[in-house]
Amino acid sequence: MGKLLSSFRATVILSLVLAGLMIFAFGQVAAGGFDGIFWQAVFRWVHVAAGILWIGLLYYFNFVQIRVMPSIPAELKPAVGKHIAPEALFWFRWSALVTVLAGLAVMFARGHAYAAEVLSFGMAGGLVEGDQGFMLMGMGVWLAIIMFLNVWGIIWPNQKRALGIVAVDDDKKARAARIAMLGSRTNLLLSFPMLTSMAMYQTLFG
Repeated sequence: MGKLLSSFRATVILSLVLAGLMIFAFGQVAAGGFDGIFWQAVFRWVHVAAGILWIGLLYYFNFVQIRVMPSIPAELKPAVGKHIAPEALFWFRWSALVTVLAGLAVMFARGHAYAAEVLSFGMAGGLVEGDQGFMLMGMGVWLAIIMFLNVWGIIWPNQKRALGIVAVDDDKKARAARIAMLGSRTNLLLSFPMLTSMAMYQTLFG
């Protein structure tokens, strides 16, 4: 067991296999079997798993790396910039993509009318009593989309320059590092309202 757990790849694969078996078991015991509701649950599982990785890394960057970097001795900083940060950014940007795609899949699996209400803040069919929940859920969905676009459109392009993945002069590298930091802080700012929308809506409205 120790040898298996020493391998990151083996550990992740085994965990996913066990999760897959549990997902199959849920399909076996669910009232509707492997119906549309089951696939909503599968998409939601992917959405939550990828979202934990995405937001977890966002919090790692903001709560740990960005704050601690100024105190790291200059001779040690290249280890972070050349090895840790690029690897973290790989999982960060791709988990953001999977999170958003899986979330949209959950939304559309619930029906186009539901998706239209959420994306329009409850105004797709005219704002009526009871649409306030859609309004609050829509805020969370659009915040997540903005955060995703920020990852791919601002944070990642500027991190490539800041980390030297794309060669630029020192002035542009410093400017890119600041833009990437501000982009990351923007996502940190939006993350708690976004998570509030997702968690509260699912608990109160289902």
